Amino acid sequence: MKAVILNSGLGHRMGAITKEHPKCMTEISICDTILSRQLNQLVSFNISDVVITTGYFDQILIDYCASLHLPLNISFVKNPIFDSTNYIFSIYCAKEMLKDDDIILMHGDLVFENYVLESIINSNNSCMTVSSTLPVPEKDFKAVINNGRIDKIGIEFFENALTAQPLYKIKKDDWLIWLEAIERFCDSGNRNCYAEKAFNEVSDRCIIKPLDICNLLCSEIDTPEDLESVSNKLKQADERTVYMCFSTEYVHSGHISIINKAKRLGRLIIGVLSDEAVSSYKRFPLIPFDERKSLMEHIAGVEYVVEQKTLSYADILRSLKPDFVVHGTDWCESFQKPIRQEVCSIIEEYGGILVEYPYSDDPKYKEIDAIHRTELSMPDLRRGRLRKLINMKGLITAIEAHSGITGLIAEKTTILQNGKTFQFDAMWISSLCDSTAKGKPDIELVDMTSRFRTIDDIMEVTTKPIIFDGDTGGMAEHFVYTVRSLERMGVSMVIIEDKTGLKKNSLFGTEVKQTQDSIENFCAKIRAGKRAQKTKDFMICARIESLILEKGIDDALKRAFSFVDAGADAIMIHSRKKDPTEIFDFIEQFRLKDKVTPIVLVPTSFNDVTEMEFKKRGANIIIYANQLTRSGFPAMQKVARSILENHRAKECDEMCMPIKEIINLIPEE
Repeated sequence: MKAVILNSGLGHRMGAITKEHPKCMTEISICDTILSRQLNQLVSFNISDVVITTGYFDQILIDYCASLHLPLNISFVKNPIFDSTNYIFSIYCAKEMLKDDDIILMHGDLVFENYVLESIINSNNSCMTVSSTLPVPEKDFKAVINNGRIDKIGIEFFENALTAQPLYKIKKDDWLIWLEAIERFCDSGNRNCYAEKAFNEVSDRCIIKPLDICNLLCSEIDTPEDLESVSNKLKQADERTVYMCFSTEYVHSGHISIINKAKRLGRLIIGVLSDEAVSSYKRFPLIPFDERKSLMEHIAGVEYVVEQKTLSYADILRSLKPDFVVHGTDWCESFQKPIRQEVCSIIEEYGGILVEYPYSDDPKYKEIDAIHRTELSMPDLRRGRLRKLINMKGLITAIEAHSGITGLIAEKTTILQNGKTFQFDAMWISSLCDSTAKGKPDIELVDMTSRFRTIDDIMEVTTKPIIFDGDTGGMAEHFVYTVRSLERMGVSMVIIEDKTGLKKNSLFGTEVKQTQDSIENFCAKIRAGKRAQKTKDFMICARIESLILEKGIDDALKRAFSFVDAGADAIMIHSRKKDPTEIFDFIEQFRLKDKVTPIVLVPTSFNDVTEMEFKKRGANIIIYANQLTRSGFPAMQKVARSILENHRAKECDEMCMPIKEIINLIPEE
């Protein structure tokens, strides 16, 4: 793409201002002339080939451009009869340089803001800037619009016309049609008219569309009054604010590229997603918010950095009211699409503009992300993440996983609701589900070696913290080795229940014989496990069976406080009743004395209570302990029956997830 700047005019209407230099060298701000601003804008958009037509003060203009030391290839073409012709002849003089590319055509006295030039450059069609909001002028350019294209351009047209400015992008094929008409005009001696007069004769073949810039700055300077007006508008344009949000923990060239593009539009404000927002949207951040914020603050050209507490932009946009919101195109079709729609709706309220840049799909960025995922899955980083999430969010959720594929479901399932994203924070490796997946009874028949293999399968393809169902923990001497093994693997928490003997599922309650361990023995087991730990990250949670065995809240509380004193990092209280009253009572009384020890709940029976209600009452971890297993079996049975009944698989297709979607869940590496 090549830029053409028409600077052959006399500029007499500027009076003494243009007494010693061409009009394009008129100062419009402390640091810029009209021309220096235009040239710097072209540099910022990577346009390096420029043709400048000259006339009045020819050598002064050439020397001035050299003094700017810009990385441009500038060709100067002098109109030898500039004082008796119009710029149509200047274009004619430069015609041999203008036949091999698309062009950006502008008058040398035109001042416009970067977004206007960006919109022109990015247009897929030949186009000219117009405004549907500014009043139609008496003596300046107007464009006649019909069927979405420009029919006529000139000062004499009013019907179906909009205010227009001589800033164009013209595709090569269209430009050659217009240029041929310009040559025909000039060869016939018609050299003292606007070049647009030649366009008007070929507008049926030279297709130029209107680009509506509404109230954005794009104005010519013809008089001192224009100079004052445009300078004031330029100050306002330079004060426009730009907002974009990041969650990233590492900055690569793609980020810098979009930041540099955003900076062209105005004063750049960057939002950084809070740790909680990132952990609910993507995955737990390796680098905490304060460091990510500092990273952005040290990027040149960033005005300041703010915290965006949710994936929704609503609060921050209504507070800052930025003129531009910048984002990559990746959210146009992803699960963030409703967020984009919300942004569009909010900025429409106050007249903001959404600017979207193509999302970079460079393989090297995927490699960086893969490395990041690998770091998150490393045992030493993974192990301590559960504590951090509890401290960060107050309440976290975990769902059971019993295989690599169910682990991926737990890892990747995300929903957007009311401007917020929700996903599970952790995974629960249940002895019930692990045994069931292997077709074995839940009586601690599956040994730890086998259960550790399940952990390995899940850890290999996921990054989220793991909570392990340790049943009773076995003998204290055995529990010590279990703790060390789990800690070494990167598991975040083991939950052991205060029962002894052959395990029976708690949901049977008193229907089967179940023996609760003594407080003394169970405390000794907790202490042995804590002594065996090598890090402070690993957590031992004591599960209390008093309510299951109908021994009452007082017994449960007595045990809870004793287990905490013995070193338990969390308390799990369980019930098989659908009425959650006794659970609520336990939490309330426990919190009167202990406000910090995390409380874990498994609301399989009392499942009508929401997570927010649990959080308000003082719970910290909600485990959905067997829902994936329980939902999987009916579906598989139904499919099996359908095949047997119909003697083919067609009827069960609608019950089956497409294999492509399953494959997409599985990471390539």
